[in-house]
Formats: sequence, structure tokens, C-alpha cells
Amino acid sequence: MIRGITDTVKHLIIINVVMFIGTLTIGNGELFYQWFALYFPKNDLFQPWQIITHMFMHGGTTHILFNMFALWMFGSAVESQLGSKKFLFIYMSAGFGAVLFQLGYYYFNYLPIYSELISSGLTSPQITQMFTTNEVLQGVNDSQLALLKDAFPIYNASMVGASGCIMGILAAFGMMNPEAKLMLIFLPIPIKAKYFIPGIILLDVVSAVTGQSFFSPSNTAYMAHVGGALTGFIIMWYWKKNQFKQNRWDR
Repeated sequence: MIRGITDTVKHLIIINVVMFIGTLTIGNGELFYQWFALYFPKNDLFQPWQIITHMFMHGGTTHILFNMFALWMFGSAVESQLGSKKFLFIYMSAGFGAVLFQLGYYYFNYLPIYSELISSGLTSPQITQMFTTNEVLQGVNDSQLALLKDAFPIYNASMVGASGCIMGILAAFGMMNPEAKLMLIFLPIPIKAKYFIPGIILLDVVSAVTGQSFFSPSNTAYMAHVGGALTGFIIMWYWKKNQFKQNRWDR
């Protein structure tokens, strides 16, 4: 595996670190986070640029350290094999794929609840007011309250981190280096990439469906991981199928 650091990976790490410093220092962290984290589109805090900027934001020191370590370790190897343009294409595409999957998952859970709330007699402004202020309006019954509690964390959800991008890079690495042996920090057993990476993705799917966390915090956007990995896989599959002949870019 590549031990050095490639140019694009280095620049991405620098951008992530600068954004993290901004989070810690500007507006006590809250203002910077509100500007650049990705919020649920129904939330008034959502802005279109957050679809990109959230990829360079992180929620804490451990979060950014783990992501930047993975970016250095796998990203440098992938960039060395594919070149900077293909690497960056996979990286950003995986980030967009992560957004698509995570927001799609949010909407899948949110819309039926919202429809039930409307059918129960609440109006859209009332629902938005309660989600925004976290205060229950007078006259809300127990069944409505239960629905509000289910939808509240979705409406107020925010997403930060390069994990979706990195999962796409990890999938690309696994497709190019299927026999490479990888290990989890908490499970120091070497496993071939062709088994290790699908296993990690499967755990993310299980975590998204059940809410059970295995190797990451419980507030992890698991479907973003799945979307990033699947995007990286599809791109690499397409490139390998065409043997890069129709999609060759200069390095």
C-alpha cells in the first residue's frame, strides 16, 4: 500500500482541516456549522451549497482524525493507480451519492409520518412551528405527539463528514486491489479487501435498518456510507468494463 501522500489527497486533507478549524473558531462553532452542514431540505436551515460543503465538515476531533487517516491510507493508493482526475471524480461523485441515499432514506421515513400528521388535523405551519421550536402546541393529542417525536429528529437532522466520499474510494480500492489484506483497528485480523469492504457496507445497511451501531457512533449517517460505496463501485465497474478506453483522462 502507498505510504506517501499524493497531491489531491493532500489538498483535500488541508481543506478538511481548515474547515474544521473554522467550525471550532467561528461563531462558537454553531454559526459555521449552520452555514455548511447539510440539513434536511424541509428545514429552513437548508441551503443548496450544503450539498457540497458538508463533505468537508466534521463533528469532532475523532471524526476528522479517522476520516483523514482513511483518506490518506486508501486515497493515496487509489490516486496513484487512477490519476488525480479520476480519483477526484470518484471522490466527489461518491459524496453526491451519499447525499442522495441519506436524504432519500430521510424522506422515505418522513413523508408517511408527515401525511399522517396532516390527516390528523394539524396544519403544515403548525407542524413546522413545533419542529422548529421543539414546543408542543396546545391541543395536540397523544397519537399526534408520538408521530411528531418520530419525525422531529429527521426534520432537524444535519449531516457532516467526508465518510461518504471515502467509502466510494474504499470501494474503488477494493475493486482494484481485491487481494489486499485490511484490518479494523478494533478487530486486528487481516481480511482480504474483496471480503472486508462488502462486509463493512453490509454492517452499515444493518445499522441503518435496525439502529444498532457496530463500529461507529449511533448518530452516523449509515445510508450515506452505503450510497458513497455503491457510487464508487458503479463508477469503477463501468470503467473496468470499458477498460478505461472510452473514459481515459490525462493524469
